[in-house]
Amino acid sequence: MQILSVNTARPKTLQVGQKTVTTGIFKEPRQDTVYLGESGLADDTIVNKTVHGGVDQAVYLYSAADYAWWAEQLGRELPPGLFGENLTVTGFHEGTLKVGDRVLINGQVLLEITAPRVPCAQFAAKMGDPAFGKKFVAAGRPGAYARVLVPGDVRVGDTLEWQPTPEDYISIHDIFVEWHRKGWSEPVVRKTLNSPVSRIARRIIEERSGLVS
Repeated sequence: MQILSVNTARPKTLQVGQKTVTTGIFKEPRQDTVYLGESGLADDTIVNKTVHGGVDQAVYLYSAADYAWWAEQLGRELPPGLFGENLTVTGFHEGTLKVGDRVLINGQVLLEITAPRVPCAQFAAKMGDPAFGKKFVAAGRPGAYARVLVPGDVRVGDTLEWQPTPEDYISIHDIFVEWHRKGWSEPVVRKTLNSPVSRIARRIIEERSGLVS
């Protein structure tokens, strides 16, 4: 596993339906070394902190393999950062990734996987396709948020070591699928809430399902 791109954003405006909003979704590759702290990458922009960012969703990872899949589907090359991720990486796929799995960067920086990314209206607007959110859900390739357990510098080319959790925690894929069902399965919700899922995801799941951990 390796970091192919480190991406941050400056605030930009975006037309979402009838509204003009400020967003940090326009991530662009960095060529320098960037500090990754408990709140995310230095000089990155996170605007709507009710659903993005925070210590449990400090960094968003997306797979180069999923980029290749999307490029084939869309019929064009896709630049790193297009999906709003902070780290574009090789070697993982959320089909096997679990909440609680850890990623060691260059033997120093340590991340813990916490939740899948859920598409929003801003994401669809940025992609120039009102239906893209539904396409993203159907594809089942959400990428993953992580908390930063040990901060430090990151850069393109850093090696990543995937450290699977020994616990029977829920997979990122299963949370993502359940999130977009019309109803909520109590066993899946319970398993999610019994894992170290992000606080934002936990709050939303508890509100929607009526269950608490």
